[in-house]
Amino acid sequence: MRNSIFSAVALATASAVALGVSAPVSAQVKQAIAVVNIDQAIGQSSAATTASQQMQVTYKANIDQLNTRRTALQTEIQQKQTALQTAAQAAGQNPPAATQTNLQTQYNELQRRAQEAQAELQQLEQPLQLARAYVLEQIGAKLPEAMRNVMTKNKIDLLVKAEAAEAFQPSADVTRLLVQEINALVPSVSITPPQGWQPGGQGQQQGAAPAATTPPAGEGR
Repeated sequence: MRNSIFSAVALATASAVALGVSAPVSAQVKQAIAVVNIDQAIGQSSAATTASQQMQVTYKANIDQLNTRRTALQTEIQQKQTALQTAAQAAGQNPPAATQTNLQTQYNELQRRAQEAQAELQQLEQPLQLARAYVLEQIGAKLPEAMRNVMTKNKIDLLVKAEAAEAFQPSADVTRLLVQEINALVPSVSITPPQGWQPGGQGQQQGAAPAATTPPAGEGR
């Protein structure tokens, strides 16, 4: 009787193999998952690093002016802050109403001047920020294609941002591969936005230079 049972099982197994019956789908699926640091990949790309170097030359006057003015404003604000702290300490714990009013006036003036200084620095930095945004937009235009290429070439089913993953093995990080794909698709970029250009393409004029054009010699980020 026992031999009959074993024979029946063997026969059933052989029949299943002969008929091509497969294991459950859930047991066959193996999804390839990888992680990527997109910001790092963009920053390490040839286009971005070259543009950064070029900007130090092309926008040197802007950078020098910004740094000089930032230092001057920081010194001014620090002096006002020190003066306020000194006055507050001299006033003691329970200063008279007139002194409290004076301290409040000094504080308000400090806040106002700090806001003005910040706005001034932002204005001076605008050409640099615009150039950086233009560089990033040109690279970003090819980013989806670069990620698709990484997934296709490496048989990846799911690509996750590294910052969204709880933990992963170093071998799961394909940032280096994404850098390679970006380099192939966007070997260089221009650091000079077209007249009227704004991030997102708003105000960009017709006939603007293609995204991956090489800037003239001496021009750069």
